[in-house]
Amino acid sequence: MTRLNLVLLLAVLASALYLVNVQYESRRLFSALDQAHSEARRLEVDKERLQVEKRAQATPSRVERLAIAKLQMHTATPAITHYVTYGNVAAATTLAGDPASGHAGSATGAGIP
Repeated sequence: MTRLNLVLLLAVLASALYLVNVQYESRRLFSALDQAHSEARRLEVDKERLQVEKRAQATPSRVERLAIAKLQMHTATPAITHYVTYGNVAAATTLAGDPASGHAGSATGAGIP
């Protein structure tokens, strides 16, 4: 009978140690889960803050101010606008007798390479 009592005592002790280990592991995992949730909340707040900053940085007035200050860009005006034409059209106009060029020629484009 004492042998059976000894075996049962060992089984109860093993079961108790296993229960303590499972509870410890459960608490550790719950703590890690809570930390993960708090980190997720912090990241969500950071994401919202960064989106607000992004919208503030992309305002048209700020972009224009930076373009003028850092890139030395200017707004387009008719006085500084340069018009570019395609090569054959410009050559045909010159051959047709454009008064600015002083040349006279055929408007058909003969002689244009």
